[in-house]
Amino acid sequence: MDNIEVPEYFICPISLQIMKDPVTTITGITYDRESIEHWLLEFEGENMICPVTKQALPKDSDLKPNHIIRRLIQAWCITNASMGIDRIPTPKPPLNKFHVLNLLKGLWVPKLQLKTLQKLEVLAMENERSMKYLVEAGVVKAVVTFIIACYKEKETTGLEEALSILHLLRSAEVKIGVVENGQIIDALKWVLECDWDNKVTVKNHAVLLLKTVTGKVDSGVLQRLKREFFETIIQVLREVFQLIELELSSLENSTTELILGVLFHLCSCAGGRAQLLSHAGGIAVITKRILNVSPAADDRAMMIISLICKFSGTSWVLQEMLRVGTITKLRMVLQVDCASYLKDKAREILRTHANAWKNSPLR
Repeated sequence: MDNIEVPEYFICPISLQIMKDPVTTITGITYDRESIEHWLLEFEGENMICPVTKQALPKDSDLKPNHIIRRLIQAWCITNASMGIDRIPTPKPPLNKFHVLNLLKGLWVPKLQLKTLQKLEVLAMENERSMKYLVEAGVVKAVVTFIIACYKEKETTGLEEALSILHLLRSAEVKIGVVENGQIIDALKWVLECDWDNKVTVKNHAVLLLKTVTGKVDSGVLQRLKREFFETIIQVLREVFQLIELELSSLENSTTELILGVLFHLCSCAGGRAQLLSHAGGIAVITKRILNVSPAADDRAMMIISLICKFSGTSWVLQEMLRVGTITKLRMVLQVDCASYLKDKAREILRTHANAWKNSPLR
């Protein structure tokens, strides 16, 4: 191959490789389809330009198959087969939105549902172009609706594929589509309670979707959830541990507020408090968020500390609070400008356990 001279117009200007599926843009330059589509996706939202001419190249501009160049490349490959050149296969017709819309119709025909989901899953695995068309055609909303229908009918066929599709797409539209449908929380809770015969990926995908919900849904929705929901999360997922890990890596205030809100609900039962205390950074991460994020975060963090002190205030727990600076934070709450009920809560905690902290060797 190194000794063969490849015609310059066979080479994609982006990948610098022989083109497998040559397409011509509105600027008149021919690229390999995969390379130019990746370019357009990578710079989506910016003022995109043609890599060669530097002219404007809208993301929705036509990419016309260049059949003449493709046939010339194929003929050249056949001619040079003895030199180790592999023939370039004729590319499949590119996926488009209308093809996906037709495919989606099968999702509402019981006999075709599983086969449709399997085809959608394969498309989601193909490339960025396929994922883009799946999202644009409304696959996210359709799959979320399917999962909720399975929950209502207590039918598990197709759930594995449906959850896999949402996991593979991993786009902003997935977050919006999942969060917009309030019933998805109950549906995912049911998925986690089902017996999946050691199919770990099903529950893993459900966990990731639940994290999406807890990270994006309105805090009022979380506050209306029943305690049984959180108890199920603890039993099946050990969610407290995972939420603490998520919070340790969180950089957004809104995410912190929601995570603390969920942790507060979880800590309202003994299992939740035990999970939080079993994490080496559990008390420390809650303490650190007090007075460092927002008034809403202060409220939830203080309530969590209060629950732990009231129902799980063992000698070890109280010493851990002293070690990680919880006592210092409670005293700061008394001094700064914050809600009076938070000051009352801090004062109550300090007064209740004053003797234990006063006599501590860590003091």
